[in-house]
Amino acid sequence: MKHTVALLAAFLPFQIAPLLAAEPPAKAFAHPGLLHSREELDFIKQKLADDEEPWKTAWNELQSSRSASLTYTPKPRASVVRGANNNPNRGSSEMTRDSEAAYTHALAWSLTGKKAHAKKAIEILNAWSSTLESVSGHDTKLLIGMMGVKFCNAAELLRHSDAGWLSADQQRFERMLREIFYPAIRDFYPTANGNWDASMIQTMLAMGIFLDDRAMFDRAVNYYLNGEGNGAIRNYFNEFGQCQESGRDQGHTQMGLGYLGVACEMAWKQGVDLYGAADNRLALGFEYTAKYNLGEDVPYEPYRSVEGRYHYRTISPKSRGRFSPIYERIVHHYHNRMGLEMPYCRKVAEKQRPERASGAHVPWGTLMSYGLPRELNPMETKP
Repeated sequence: MKHTVALLAAFLPFQIAPLLAAEPPAKAFAHPGLLHSREELDFIKQKLADDEEPWKTAWNELQSSRSASLTYTPKPRASVVRGANNNPNRGSSEMTRDSEAAYTHALAWSLTGKKAHAKKAIEILNAWSSTLESVSGHDTKLLIGMMGVKFCNAAELLRHSDAGWLSADQQRFERMLREIFYPAIRDFYPTANGNWDASMIQTMLAMGIFLDDRAMFDRAVNYYLNGEGNGAIRNYFNEFGQCQESGRDQGHTQMGLGYLGVACEMAWKQGVDLYGAADNRLALGFEYTAKYNLGEDVPYEPYRSVEGRYHYRTISPKSRGRFSPIYERIVHHYHNRMGLEMPYCRKVAEKQRPERASGAHVPWGTLMSYGLPRELNPMETKP
């Protein structure tokens, strides 16, 4: 039989040979499989039931936030415009706040089973998917990159539960992702400061998983690993962890770090280890930034970005010591899962625990990442 197949392939190479070389079908995505697995949600629910700290205090922070209010009212726009530095701001802030509220209510639903929270999260997603027609302006890519991941995480938790989200409404949300969000971020922004690319990597990964779109997911993974832009892992950090934006300011540096951390966690849930890329380059970047912002000295080399658009000659003290809520997730992975020390990140996480909401980042890091047993999400495959 083997000789027959080989003979046929020789005579009909264009019809048969490609079939013989075809790769096995891609492994199905795990759901829920963005930032939170079912096992993790069950673990956190038990901690809350037992009134354990720091989950109790972190949960109280979430409950007391404006985003968690059951009277929260979404404010969708048909046309959203975000200019440079959010000026003009026509619906940009509303979209950002609503994405955080949708995610917060979806978490509250997942952790309490209270349908009122599921209903509110669905209301917010449906309001935007039935209203939004366009996103435009200088910062379009950045806006979608920052808030799209929150919308997708909310949608993932609702779809893979008995939340009551109607199929027709889910399909309309999918269309918003495919027809409005994805075209804007598909080609990233290689020459922008790397936090732009990083934001789009996280949202593209989230969309790929939610939509069960392997090509979309792989596009984000490949860009993280080998992209030409400033947000790719080897371009955003040098070999000792200095960030492309370390000479710009510490706020934007932590934006890029946080977005890449979110991207890595979602990929991990799908059996793809981006955390370990380039010899744990992301861990080096987090430790370098945490150390500097804790007041210690770090080495610095003048760093020219892709195509030389930005050339930061010295490290920037701007916003030094102002920590973004991005460290719990990183400590969980590198220290708890992988056994790396991560002393500076651990010090920051302890300093600001519990992590609170932040418009630029996925919120509630302490509640959702602290103390998770490493075995809840064992790594199955690596790229």
